[in-house]
Amino acid sequence: MRISTSVRLAGVLLASLLAVSACASPEGNADTGEEKETRSVTDATGAKIKVPKEPERIVALSEQDLDSLLALDITPVGTVNGRGQKTPPAYLGDKAADIEVVGDVGKPTVDKIVELDPDLVLFGGAQDEKQLEKLRELVPATVVTYKLDDEWTEAFTKIADVVGAKKDGETWLTEYESKVEEAQGKLGDNAKSTVSIVRWNPDGPGIMQNEAFASLVIQDLGLKRPKDQQEPGFAHTDPLSLENLPRIDADWLFVGTLQPGAEKALKEAKKDSAFSELDAVKKDHFVEVDGTLWTSRGGPLASLQVIDDVVKNLGKK
Repeated sequence: MRISTSVRLAGVLLASLLAVSACASPEGNADTGEEKETRSVTDATGAKIKVPKEPERIVALSEQDLDSLLALDITPVGTVNGRGQKTPPAYLGDKAADIEVVGDVGKPTVDKIVELDPDLVLFGGAQDEKQLEKLRELVPATVVTYKLDDEWTEAFTKIADVVGAKKDGETWLTEYESKVEEAQGKLGDNAKSTVSIVRWNPDGPGIMQNEAFASLVIQDLGLKRPKDQQEPGFAHTDPLSLENLPRIDADWLFVGTLQPGAEKALKEAKKDSAFSELDAVKKDHFVEVDGTLWTSRGGPLASLQVIDDVVKNLGKK
């Protein structure tokens, strides 16, 4: 039986199309022809986003996203520098040392993100809608994991859910509660102490507000803030003048620096009589701490370090 030329050409064309289709299959899926399984999540903006059930290449665009992933034993392929820093958050140390940096907090470089070929981008606290829209055009699985005013435990829970580690996140928080109880038992007479948390800026000290990260950990430990430090919010107050320095006083004073020039400003302030007259300073209860940890946004790993700092200083000797 003879086959017509048109039929043979059609067969060749079909074979060619199938070959092109095979060459164009997504990387890693050429053998099966299947794409990664996805599921739908609702992010902090209310958008429904399809994310991979088992993400393999995650980019974390905030300190809390990064901290949370590392706490879940997930290492992202990309992240951003910590607030006021030229590296990922310093308190994470070697855990974040080998992760590719794609920009600064709030200012990621989209091209660098795309170069990493991520299958999921976590963009907690995103504020720039145009930037978010552009990123979603290139990486549809871009999720705003939390709002800026979300408490760190809430943000962690959302992040764990997005990356498919909800149960691991719940387990971690249960262990955190146990560590809080253990730490409380070590505080002795300091268990009812007041604690002041201050970020010293180049133009003066700013008091960390009540919903700021370290403030929440302090509350979990049952410690109180002074009467003059009850301002709501998740950031810090405007810098105080030296005349208003008594506002930062408490039984214990924890001070961190973050911005360039802040360490020098703190050093100069220590020479002022108003500083030496603080009760916390007189009692040798003034503690300099890591500002990237105590006075910025933090996650689960940061919370453990704050607890360690408190126990080290307030714990029974």
